[in-house]
Amino acid sequence: MSRILAGPFCTQILADLGAQIIKIERPGVGDDTRYFAPPYLRNPDGSDSKESAYFNAINRNKRSITLDYTKPQGEKILLKLMERSDVLVENFKPGTLQKYGFGYESLKERFPGLVYCSMSGFGHTGPFSHKPAYDAMIQGMSGIMSLTGEPKGDPMKVGISISDTTTGLFGALAVLAALQHKNATGRGQHCDVAMLDTSLYMLANQGASFLATRENPKRYGNNHPSIVPYQVVPSSDGFFTLAIANDKAFANFCKVAQREDLLEDARFATAPERVKFREVVVPLVTEITRSKTSCWWQEHLEAVGVGVAPVSTLEDVFNNEQVKAREMVIQMEHPAIGGPVDYVAHPVKYSESVASYRTPPPLLGEHTAEVLSEMGFCDSQIEALGKEKVI
Repeated sequence: MSRILAGPFCTQILADLGAQIIKIERPGVGDDTRYFAPPYLRNPDGSDSKESAYFNAINRNKRSITLDYTKPQGEKILLKLMERSDVLVENFKPGTLQKYGFGYESLKERFPGLVYCSMSGFGHTGPFSHKPAYDAMIQGMSGIMSLTGEPKGDPMKVGISISDTTTGLFGALAVLAALQHKNATGRGQHCDVAMLDTSLYMLANQGASFLATRENPKRYGNNHPSIVPYQVVPSSDGFFTLAIANDKAFANFCKVAQREDLLEDARFATAPERVKFREVVVPLVTEITRSKTSCWWQEHLEAVGVGVAPVSTLEDVFNNEQVKAREMVIQMEHPAIGGPVDYVAHPVKYSESVASYRTPPPLLGEHTAEVLSEMGFCDSQIEALGKEKVI
């Protein structure tokens, strides 16, 4: 019972790990992201299909049924589905499902073993619990935007929906932990996962820095607040990332750059001093890196163990030999395309098990009749439910 991004991201993780996911969608409408386009998936002839690339990114390995659970017959079907289910995942605004009798408090007595995972902007408690939320809002409220962007520029959001996706990750983690608890005790529970909470958790060292000092961290653009130089730097033909995390790496950088004289300067000699004299160190380092090409720096710095990498476009990323070696792109046949579609693979490689790619993202209501048949409905009953717009 989830849509948009956080919930579907969570359930796709679980689906890749083998969970049987039934996606409940509104009849005739479906998940909002079915219409988040362009871009669309492309047909074999290169033309646009009617399938949103956004929806297809986060809904594989799921079966779609359409169901209006606000109608009495739809309510019965949903309850019957819950009798067959271990987990319910939803990301509605708190209180929405409770209005229809499907909140956790309404279900826990009838289904004591049910793991009920709720994802929302602010969680089910607190003064903001009733408010709607979107990724950009949470990036702003959580402090992420205050830390992102150039020092004298505007606050900036991250280029991906980081608050939504991390909420989905924590949702999947919560479900797995709750299932372990159920295995041990036989009891289900409510997992209340809030976007604001998960975004605060992801502040990590920046959050800890504030709590230690009670001073708002500054924005440093592509620089690191506690390590210098650790940033994007210019070369003679573009940019690359330079990650010098300790004094040995800085000494090796100076050796490659033929500037070992810098190590005689106390401002450059140690990591704390380089942070203290950032305004001196960074301009000098970038002046040095401009002297050679990005490839030259990557080759020579890698040889002495200094962290260095290109600034890649997505075209570069998906052509990268490491990405290919890790098989991070998989193909699945899509019924609406009539051919294979590329997808990003599950990111974890297991020594004893394996992620599975069983079915492509479903068409709206593609499996309604199939699922209802499994529940004991005959063809005439399914046809009647369709005529009454329950499904």
